[in-house]
Amino acid sequence: MSITYRRSKIISNEKVVDNIYKMVCQDENDIKPGQFYMLKLNGQTLLPRPISICEKEGNKITFLYAVVGKGTEEFSKLVEGNEVALTGPLGNGFNIDENLGKVAIVAGGIGTAPMVEVSKRLRNKHKDEIIDVYVGFRDDIYLIEEFSNYADKVEVATNTGKHGHKGFVTEIFNPEKYDTVLCCGPEVMMKAVVDMCKEKGVKVYISMEKHMACGVGACLVCTCKTKNGNKRTCKDGPVFDGSYVEL
Repeated sequence: MSITYRRSKIISNEKVVDNIYKMVCQDENDIKPGQFYMLKLNGQTLLPRPISICEKEGNKITFLYAVVGKGTEEFSKLVEGNEVALTGPLGNGFNIDENLGKVAIVAGGIGTAPMVEVSKRLRNKHKDEIIDVYVGFRDDIYLIEEFSNYADKVEVATNTGKHGHKGFVTEIFNPEKYDTVLCCGPEVMMKAVVDMCKEKGVKVYISMEKHMACGVGACLVCTCKTKNGNKRTCKDGPVFDGSYVEL
C-alpha cells in the first residue's frame, strides 16, 4: 500500500510545560474531531509518529505532543519555517452529528489533546447542550483555557494535588449525570471510565492510543482486542464504542 506524505511548513513550535509541546503547521485538509496524522522528519528516526489533531482552524493545524523518545525529541527542536512531512487526516474520529444529549469529556494527560477540537465542534454543533470536561494530569496542567472556551465547566484532578482535586480524574466524574461520555487517555483510566459507564448504562466512546508504523491499516502493529476479534486502531479506530473494546 502506497502512503503519500506532503511537506508542511511549521508556523510555531513551543514548549507548553515540561516535555509537552504545541506545534502549529500549515494544512488545507478538512478533518473530523478525533482523527490523527502521521508525522515524520528526515532525521535519525525513520518511522513516522501518530499525533492527534488538537485543533484545526482554516489552513492551520495544531498538534500537541509529548517528548517520549528520539522521534518526538527531534520534533521539539523544530522552529518556525522548518518543514515536517505529514499524511492525514486518518482514522474515523468522534461522531458529533448524532444527538448525544448531555456530554461529559473525560481525558488524561496527552489524551486531552484531541478533545479540544472535539469540544469545539460539539459546541458549534450543539449550542444549547451541556458539555462538561474532566481532565486529569500527574502534576502540571495544560489546555485548560482552550477547554474553557467551549465547555460549561472544566474540572481538574492531579496526582500530586498541585492543581484541582488530588487524585484520579475518575474520582470527580459521575457518569449518571450524562447521556454520553467521550474519553481519551491512559488505557487504565479509560477502562475505569468504561466500567463506570457500563454500570450506569451510559453511552461511552473512547479514543485508543497505540504504537503505529503506517497509520493506514497495512502493518497491523496497532491492533486492539474487541468483542469481534482484533481490530486496527488506525483504520477501524481510533474511536470505538467503549462497550465494544476489551481493555
